[in-house]
Amino acid sequence: MKDRRNPKIYFYPLIFFLMVLAVIFIWQERYLPLSFILLFLSMVPFYRRFERKKAKAEVVVVIAVLAAIAAVSRVPFMALPGIQPTSFVVITAALVFGPEVGFLVGSTSALASNLFLGQGPWTPWQMFSWGMMGLSAGYLYRFAWMQNRIGLGIFGFCWGFLFGLIMNLWIVVGFFETINWGTFAGVYAASFYFDLAHGLSNVFFIVLFSRQWKKMLERASRKFGILGHTEER
Repeated sequence: MKDRRNPKIYFYPLIFFLMVLAVIFIWQERYLPLSFILLFLSMVPFYRRFERKKAKAEVVVVIAVLAAIAAVSRVPFMALPGIQPTSFVVITAALVFGPEVGFLVGSTSALASNLFLGQGPWTPWQMFSWGMMGLSAGYLYRFAWMQNRIGLGIFGFCWGFLFGLIMNLWIVVGFFETINWGTFAGVYAASFYFDLAHGLSNVFFIVLFSRQWKKMLERASRKFGILGHTEER
C-alpha cells in the first residue's frame, strides 16, 4: 500500500524546538511565554492533520488505548524518579503504527498521565518530549539497526538522556532569572542520575518485552487494517 504520509510534517516539531532555543538565548526577557507558544505550535500540525483526515474508528480507539496504557503506567512508578514505562509504550507503538501515531500517543499520554500526577507548565514540555520520542522511533524504524533489540535498546537509552535534555530546558526557563552556560551545566549535572535511570529502564523494558508487545500490536494492525509499518513491508 502506498504510504500517504507527508514527511515534511516530521520536521515541524524540530523547527519549532530550534526556535525555542533561539528565543531562550536571544530574547531572554520573553523566553517563558514564547517557549510555550512555540511548543504548542510544534504539536498543532499533527493534531490538525489527524483531525482533518477521515480516520477509522479503530485508529482512534487504538491511539486512545495506547495513550491510556502509557499514561497509567507512570503512576505505579511515581516513587521511582526516572523510571518511565511510558517511554517503552510510546516507542513500541511508533514502531508498529508509524511516526504520526507515535507522536500522538506520546504527547497525549503525557497530558493524560498528568491528570493523575498533576498538570502544570511542565506538561507541554513532556508532551513535546514524548511526542518526539514516538516520532523519531517511527521514522528511524526503516533502518536495519532499529530492527533488533540491541539497536532498539541503544535508541531507548539515548532517549532517556534526550528526554532529560528537553525537560531540563523547562527547569532553566521556569526557575532561573539569569540563563547562561553555567546554569545549564548545573541543571544537567543534577539530572544525570534521573536521565540515566530513564535510559536504563527503557533498555530493560525493550529487551524483556518489546518482542511480545510488537507482535500484539501488529496483530491489531492487521486485524483493523491500520496503516503502519506492518503495511509498508
